[in-house]
Amino acid sequence: MSEASAHQDPPASGGYLPIADHGLIGDLRSVALVGTDGTIDWYCCPAFDAPSVFASILDADRGGSFRLAAAVPARTKQFYFPDTNVLVTRFFTEDGVGEVQDFMPVDGDPTEADRHRLIRRVLCVRGSIPFHARVAPRFDYAAQPHTARTHDGMVVFESANLSLALTCTEPLECDGLDATVDFKLQQGESAVFALDQVSGDVAPRRCPRAEAEELLVATVAFWRHWLTASQYRGRWREMVHRSALTLKLLTYAPTGAIVAAATTSLPEQLGGERNWDYRYVWVRDAAFCVYALLRLGFTSEAESFMAFTARHISPGDGHPAGPLQIMYGIDGRTDLHERELTHLEGYQGSSPVRVGNAAADQLQLDIYGALIDSVYLYDKWAQPISSDQWDDICALVDWVCDHWDQPDEGVWETRGGRKNFLYSRLMCWVAIERAMRLATRRGLPADILRWRGARDTIYRRIMKRCWSTTRQAFVQHEDDDVLDAAVLMMPLAKFISPTDPKWLSTLDALTEDLVSDSLVYRYDPNTSPDGLRGEEGTFSICSFWYVEALTRAGRLDEARLAFEKMLTYANHLGLYAEEISHTGEQLGNFPQAFTHLALISAAFNLDRALG
Repeated sequence: MSEASAHQDPPASGGYLPIADHGLIGDLRSVALVGTDGTIDWYCCPAFDAPSVFASILDADRGGSFRLAAAVPARTKQFYFPDTNVLVTRFFTEDGVGEVQDFMPVDGDPTEADRHRLIRRVLCVRGSIPFHARVAPRFDYAAQPHTARTHDGMVVFESANLSLALTCTEPLECDGLDATVDFKLQQGESAVFALDQVSGDVAPRRCPRAEAEELLVATVAFWRHWLTASQYRGRWREMVHRSALTLKLLTYAPTGAIVAAATTSLPEQLGGERNWDYRYVWVRDAAFCVYALLRLGFTSEAESFMAFTARHISPGDGHPAGPLQIMYGIDGRTDLHERELTHLEGYQGSSPVRVGNAAADQLQLDIYGALIDSVYLYDKWAQPISSDQWDDICALVDWVCDHWDQPDEGVWETRGGRKNFLYSRLMCWVAIERAMRLATRRGLPADILRWRGARDTIYRRIMKRCWSTTRQAFVQHEDDDVLDAAVLMMPLAKFISPTDPKWLSTLDALTEDLVSDSLVYRYDPNTSPDGLRGEEGTFSICSFWYVEALTRAGRLDEARLAFEKMLTYANHLGLYAEEISHTGEQLGNFPQAFTHLALISAAFNLDRALG
């Protein structure tokens, strides 16, 4: 990716950088956010959903951070090593140019799987630059006390549940809580910081310059080798590949889980209460990720996720909301108890800060269609599913045939009561229709007559009760006139022809009501109350769905313009949060899998249509 536009110190709003002013690094187990000022202000160890070690993005004073920057005024720019998830932050000063190379080692060596190292290489590439570092962990979301002591030239941070060791090629100072160091580098000189989890009998080891360079080379090679599996050669290759690399960073290698986002509680509206924990496996989001990665030619991630579903998602679980829970922990656990961390102020004062997610107990019928569609595509593009997997699919489809007509909370997880959402009906139709296709293509045993009857009943119900003659459009839920961007999935799911007059009329109505300069709102909470206070930004997955709907309708000039406009809302690295504010700022958890998988799908289909 090309370098970022310059950022001036100090950061904006009360010590908080804009959400978009971050890059992401990770090791397929956890991730860290690195600000354009060189500060790591979000890091959970040893996994995505573990309590935070650095969380100054959620509380600038109390959250904890790892600051590393030039000790003099500097402009900064940030970019990724091409085709990798190794991040470089450059500092431009009056006396020289320096850079920090941030990465978490990944080299495919299973013996290194539990090391959880975070490495920061500092280099002076021109002139001379003084640097300052302050490492201030705050364990368990800044709720658990810790001590810091020097040991054999390193600093060991110890708390009740986790200990970390910091090594540096420069002499560290420790005040019993934090570690600091000031040092100056001349052109060609370097320094290395390594933060390691201290576990069991494994003694923390130093990270000399030569080893850091070897780990960097191995990590770069890992990411570039992974990306060679991509078959995309289209117009937007750089953005598509950055999205693919981001989705890969959001996968948890030990189980094949794919999390919805890297963070918790980044607000959908500054000062609002729409702050949620997204570090879990949404069946819907993960299934769509599988689709996007399969489209590009990445089959191993799909295989790993299929193994995750087979291992952790059993139709016989007897969950009160149906055989599938809408989300799971990265280890397959089902208890995702939601609580508020009242001691943290939230990003720019946006409280509450939440961990866990109470929406896990909601009924969202669309997840059955998302999951079964991904299984269908996996069977078609990767490898045939097993007989045991087919038995599970049949059980799910039979359940959908019996329960598709229940009201539910819907795809947007509203907390304002259950309704008969069109999108939920649509994806139940997808669940049955894809299973029928799979059974027919593979000659697998299935109760086709029963399935066809349910599928056709759903189709007629949608066409009759979700069509508004007043709006001349398909609407959010039965027997109402409220619009919802989720209906953009109707032609994408092959429920309706993208040139059907009813669909074209719907597309026009959505454009008039919910689209703002290519950006798409999910719905209007004033006309469709969702049980929460406040407004929200435009929802980026919907904006990419809109591009794809225009593409399929043959409106290619509009689609391409809308797509190019959406690309201007990405951050300097090509990353997206969940939403975009009315001023163009990124809002919500970051980066968001939903947005990146939709970008891939829109780019793929638009590129193909353009020829």
